[in-house]
Amino acid sequence: MTRQRLRRGFSYGIGATIAMSIPMLLATVTGTSPMPQPIPKAVAGQLLGSGVPKPLLMALAIELHLGYGGLFGAALVRVAHPVTIWKGLGLGVVLWTLMQVTFLPFLGWGVFGTAITPKVAVATFVLHLVYGGVLGWALNRTTSVTSRESAATAD
Repeated sequence: MTRQRLRRGFSYGIGATIAMSIPMLLATVTGTSPMPQPIPKAVAGQLLGSGVPKPLLMALAIELHLGYGGLFGAALVRVAHPVTIWKGLGLGVVLWTLMQVTFLPFLGWGVFGTAITPKVAVATFVLHLVYGGVLGWALNRTTSVTSRESAATAD
């Protein structure tokens, strides 16, 4: 396992996190999100308490969200050979499930967001499919190009 491959997984994990964050933020801004606030912001607020200035809270929320996404991007390239879009989607489903039974109860939103509305589970499921799909697609594409380049230089 090369460091370059792990770095690529981390970088693409950040990119996939950004891709899932765009519809999340659009839904928040337009008022169509079933969540009272974006989950990364809610988690950061729960960890830091209510007396934290909003800019610091947002910076920590963004850093946690991107770091978490990057970490799991690196984990995917570590365990999946080759990475495929299906493996990325599978990772998205696993991460969604973990969030439903750990982070949402931690926030007081209930398992699968049921203390708020079942729509939370559906919305976050779609977002995690975006993350996993983008991550799996990007890593598969990169791995395929790298493999073809390696094969061409070996000839």
